[in-house]
Amino acid sequence: MAKIALVHDHLLEFGGAERVLVALKKIYPDADVYTAFLERDNLGIGKEAIADWDIRTSWADKVPGLKRLYSPLRFLGPYIWESLDFAGYDIVISSSATLMSKGIITRPETLHISYLHHPPRYLYYYETAMEWQKYWPIRVYGHFINHGLRQYDYLSSQRVDYFIANSEETRRRIRKVYRRDSCVIYPPVVIPEQAPVRSADVQANGYYLTVSRLARAKHIDILVEASKLNGFKLKIIGSGRDLQRLQALAGPHVEFHGGVSDSEREALYAGAKGFLFASVDEEFGIAPVEALGFGVPVIAYASGGLKETVTDGVNGFLYRTLSPDALVAAIERLESLSQQEYATMCRNSRTAAERYSHTEFARHFSSFVEEKRAELDSRLVGNTS
Repeated sequence: MAKIALVHDHLLEFGGAERVLVALKKIYPDADVYTAFLERDNLGIGKEAIADWDIRTSWADKVPGLKRLYSPLRFLGPYIWESLDFAGYDIVISSSATLMSKGIITRPETLHISYLHHPPRYLYYYETAMEWQKYWPIRVYGHFINHGLRQYDYLSSQRVDYFIANSEETRRRIRKVYRRDSCVIYPPVVIPEQAPVRSADVQANGYYLTVSRLARAKHIDILVEASKLNGFKLKIIGSGRDLQRLQALAGPHVEFHGGVSDSEREALYAGAKGFLFASVDEEFGIAPVEALGFGVPVIAYASGGLKETVTDGVNGFLYRTLSPDALVAAIERLESLSQQEYATMCRNSRTAAERYSHTEFARHFSSFVEEKRAELDSRLVGNTS
């Protein structure tokens, strides 16, 4: 039996990338898990999911206070990943994004497959959670540090045996930034086995919902401003650094629910007439697809991977100007649907989401790994004969 290691950037919060890691652990339950930093108490509902894992942290995790400064000290990333020893493993699967865990070093006989959520946004001028270029000292520091990190990011990408992208959008970025091809395997999404029963009056009396980290690049303020402009009810699931700012901005029709349990989230989906999303350059967008799985039409900004999952007028609507007015116009399109048209859109939403189930992810991912492992074994045998 092959010895497998899973490598993840960090476990300091529980979002879409961490849900993918949980799915990978279910496929390979005996795999050891490596990460740069671990903070179990910050994982919310994810804390229970990793409770019995064998997690091995880097030397950086043992330095007091460093995990809270990993963003400005991200130049330490290469030293973190290259210090880890994977000599005893047959297969290493990195779950890589901002902190570049794909930078690990493996031996020629070890298969390294990197599931890439996205190339580091701060290196390639995509929107980030913090507007770090706003202040000139940070801007100068960032440009100086990022120049070296871009070089490392490219060179370390050439050590990966195979890339798996989480969307066609990410595949395009991998080709552009790393000059590497990749296979697209969409991330797993919680899709109910049975289509949820939605009450008949949801269309008339329901609210709008979003599930997101409360960070700058998610543009939750656009949703909040649209609610004030149009008067629709908006419920927000999620937490993050922008919470207080958004609460101060919100009108009487906005509710903040923070982190919720799976059952609470399902109940909120059941009463939602639509799911709102305003993120820019989102590579895939797990939360909108999860909403589709619950039969909730999605209204999303036409950016990044959302154009792959939401078909305008079929399972939701796309708006092409990032503004409250454009969002309200898209909401009015949904509101104008007849009961029959709305019911059809809900069914279309459910159907569109079924291709992103955990079962499909596990099937495609395990087949890919088995195929590439067989190819590597064949080459190694050929080289020794």
